[in-house]
Amino acid sequence: MSADEVIDVVDENDRVTGRAPRGEVYARGLIHRVSFVQVRDGQGRIFVHRRTATKALFPSRYDMFVGGVLGAGESYDEAALREAEEELGVTGLARPVPLFRFLYDGGAAGKWWSAVYEVRCDLPVHPQVEEVAWHAFLPEAEVEARLGDWPWVPDGLAAYERLRAHREG
Repeated sequence: MSADEVIDVVDENDRVTGRAPRGEVYARGLIHRVSFVQVRDGQGRIFVHRRTATKALFPSRYDMFVGGVLGAGESYDEAALREAEEELGVTGLARPVPLFRFLYDGGAAGKWWSAVYEVRCDLPVHPQVEEVAWHAFLPEAEVEARLGDWPWVPDGLAAYERLRAHREG
């Protein structure tokens, strides 16, 4: 999605209040919508990747979710499937299962409503080279062990912490 693509602007209650180009939304710190999809393979390992250095937000950081910004008029469910298939480089992925939403406050990076999903992927993945510099399916214990060692995207960490609490609760 380029800086010129139009996305929905929402309020603190996740109600659409208007639309603006993505670059303007970022520059003005307007609240928008993002999908997060945790992908696991048949062995339960989590898809982890390092973002490319050219990403507008959090370049070269690790993430344990795929996903992204919703297009104007796009639902969370539509975006979750679209983004997962695009980033993994697959087609025919099962529809991601919605788990919960939360308002992420990234301080100077802005705020966005975040819808968290999960999906199983047994297909061979071919991540987008424009989005993903490195990837692997890692056991959750290894992901946990790397939390303090690798530079992670902060919104992904927030989503991961909430997902752990959601599963334990």
